[in-house]
Order: sequence, then C-alpha cells, then structure tokens
Amino acid sequence: MKKSQKLFGASLLALAVSGCAVTSEPIERGVSEQRAKSDLLSMYRDQEPLSGPLTLHQAMARAVKYNLEGRLKIMEEALAKRQLDLASFDMLPRMALDAGYVGRNNTSGSSSQSVSTGAQSLEPSTSQDRDRRVADLTMVWNVLDFGVSYINAKQQGDQRLIVQERRRKVVNTIVQDVRSAYWRAVAAERLLKQIDSLMARVDAARNNSQSMSEQRIGDPVQALGYQRSLIEATRQLEEQRRALSLAKTELATLINLPMGTDLTLATPEDYPIPELKVGMANLEQEALASRPELREQDYQTRISAAETRKAMLRLLPGLEFSAGGHYDSNSFLVNDKWADYGVKVTWNLFNVISAPAAIDVAKAGEEVAKARRQAMSIAVLAQLYVANANYREALRQFQTNQQLSNIDGQILGQLRNRHQAAGIGELELIQGELNTLQADLRRDLSYADLRNAYGQIFASAGLDPLPDQVQSTQVQSIATAIASREDAWAAGNITVPPAHVQIK
Repeated sequence: MKKSQKLFGASLLALAVSGCAVTSEPIERGVSEQRAKSDLLSMYRDQEPLSGPLTLHQAMARAVKYNLEGRLKIMEEALAKRQLDLASFDMLPRMALDAGYVGRNNTSGSSSQSVSTGAQSLEPSTSQDRDRRVADLTMVWNVLDFGVSYINAKQQGDQRLIVQERRRKVVNTIVQDVRSAYWRAVAAERLLKQIDSLMARVDAARNNSQSMSEQRIGDPVQALGYQRSLIEATRQLEEQRRALSLAKTELATLINLPMGTDLTLATPEDYPIPELKVGMANLEQEALASRPELREQDYQTRISAAETRKAMLRLLPGLEFSAGGHYDSNSFLVNDKWADYGVKVTWNLFNVISAPAAIDVAKAGEEVAKARRQAMSIAVLAQLYVANANYREALRQFQTNQQLSNIDGQILGQLRNRHQAAGIGELELIQGELNTLQADLRRDLSYADLRNAYGQIFASAGLDPLPDQVQSTQVQSIATAIASREDAWAAGNITVPPAHVQIK
C-alpha cells in the first residue's frame, strides 16, 4: 500500500513538472513577411513628397524630421518624461484597499487554562463566524520615504534632461552627416554624366581600334598599346564612378527616403568658400558651456550629489503616520465598522552603521563625475582645435585642387583645338579629358571636405543647427530655420542658447 502511494505521488510530481515545462515555437514565415510589409509602410509613412531639386538645408530638415535614429531619441525623451511623472507618484502616501470573503471548514474556538493550577477555566467557545466578509482601507505616510522619493524624482528629472542632451547630440551628428553626404552627392551629380559620356567615347574608340586590328590596318603593336591605354582609362573611370555612385544612396538613407527614389540635387554653379569669422576663444567658451556631453556630465554630477543627500537622509529616523477604515461582518463584534490611526517612529539602526560607507561611496561618485567632466572638457577642446586645423588644411587643399582643375581645363581646351586641326589623335584627347575629369573630381571632393570641416567646427563647439522655436514642423520651415542659424554663424554670431525644439 505504501509503495503504491509513493508511486502515485511520484506520478503526480512528474505530471506537475511536465505541465510547467515551457516550449517556444519558431516564428512562422508568414508572420515575418507581414511584419516586413508593416515596417516598410511605417518607415516612410506621412512624409512630405520631394518637390524640385533638393537643397542642403532641405536635406538637413528632412533628416531632422524623418531620420529613424532621431525618431528613436524623441521616443526615448517621451519615455523619460513618463518615467518622471511615474516617479512623482512615489511621494504620495501608500494606500491599500482589501476586500473579500474568508471562511473555514470548522468553528474557530478556544478555551482558557488557569496559570496557577493548570486546570481548564473556560469551556471551548467561539467569537468568530465561520464565514465572514471583510474590507480594509489603510493609508500610511512615512516622512523619511517622502524625502527619499522627492530626491528620486529630482534625479529622474535630471535623467530626462540627460536624454534631451543626447538627442541634441544625435541631431548634431545627423546634420553633420547630411552635410558630408550632400556635398559628395553634389560632386556625383556634377561628374557622373561626364564620366558616362567619356566612358562611351572610350568604348567607341576601343571598338574602332579592334576593328582596325582585325582588318590588319597599321602596326599591330601600336594598336594593342592603344587599346591597352583605352582599357586603363576605362578602369580609372570605373573606379571614379564607383566612388561617386554610392553618395546619393547614403544621402537618401540619412533623410529616410525610400531606396530607389529619383533624387535630384540643387547643385550650385560656383564654389563659395566658407570663412570662419568667430575667434577660437569664443568657440572654446561655447564648447565648454554647450556641448551635449559636458551638459550631460553636469546632470550626472547633480545626480551623484543627490545620492549623497539620500545616504545622509537615511541616517534619520522615519516618522510614520497611518490611518485606516475597517469592516468585518463577524456577528460577534459589537462594532463591525471602525477606524484606527497612529503615529510611530521607525529607525533602522543598521543604517547608522552602514551610512558612513554609503556617504563615502556617494561622495566618491561626485568626485568621479567631476573628474570625468574635466577629462571630457580636455577632449572637447582637442576636438575643436582638430576641427579648426582640418578646416585650414581642407581650405588649402581645395585651393590647390581648384588651381589644378583650372590648368587642366585650359590644357584640355588646347588639346581639343589641336584635335580639330588633326594635330593629335583621339587617345591624346581622351587622356586629356580623363586628366581634366580627375582634376574636377579632386576639386569637388576637396570642396566637400572643406564644407564638412567648416561645419564640424560649429558641431565641435556644441552649437545647435535648430533654434529654440520653429514656426511649424513643415520641412521648408525647418530648412529656413537651419539656414538662418548657419547664416548667423557665418556672420560671427554664435551667442545662442541650446535648442530644445520638438520635431514630431
């Protein structure tokens, strides 16, 4: 009998264990396909269509408004705000409501025993019904917990401000990436057609040469050398085309355009040189005051200081107020409804022992935050001076490449005149056009580097491309605001506060 009972118990245990086992089913292909369709629709939903050639500031505006990484930071900021609202509720008293039905399978009875004789002094009796309805509403408020919750809410508020600073950094990075990609895409817009046209001419010249070789016209070695030079020219053109062909794709990704969109850029006719009219001393001050990373560390320092205050606050005894209302349907009670209240002092004596160590840890956190901010300040200043040096170097390289492009253009003009006069052959003209095209490419790419280096100076100084207020969230309105801010920088005016504009 005992063996059968043991076997039955083991069987029940095995059944319970097997019932608690959790299995995970693989996601079906159809679910993934539906998710992919939904993502494609949501990624590009509610975007303003392109109208005409895309300008630099319109590209920046579209990136600020539609870039998915920027959208993620907006969501994180909204989440931080909700977390702050939630933390504020911790300062309220604790209130608990209980209501229900309780019962037992027999009577709750008891008797009494004499302490002196040990004899039973009262026959078994009960003062409680077997089935009862009960309800309690209790409120407890601890002054010490309120103080700690208040500091926690302040820390959560600083965390929300940290999220805002991180969003500033993301916006600055996105705008700078768009600036770099846009000017490289402009170079592609200018030169890809020329490359394709020259490649077509090279292919035609190769076909003519091969046809002449097959007809055994001219010196075979000279013909093969001619074809080799044409193939080498084709290789160089293909390398240049590959370097330029991805620029528009990168730009389209940054501004969140659907892949394959026909993107036309507003290419300027000349090459205006951006001039830095702000002194490095002013940029240094602005960088140390406005860089998102340093402002984030300011908030981290404040959070660490709050940790010290919390550790000191926990040394104090807690004053706890309580009040409650109760109901019990027990028929033996004289009063089935009553209220109670009380005040008591609570003090965790172990906090007194551990508090010095907790305070030391909190103060050490403050010192670490300060040291981190100072180290970051040095890195920020280094980035600023590196950006300025890159700008100066990019300016020199562009001026040199522009001079070479002008000279190659003049040489190409002379070669075309000689070719028309039958003074040179097709290969020499193609080689001259190839040299000019390469010089133009170096000029345009160096100009893109110049514009990128110029913008990097203001990004390193922590200047926001957006003002505090934008008239509307339309792309053109944002583009106008960005253009106005950059015009102010170009005029030497950088005394603007950090931007916290909301782009939805």
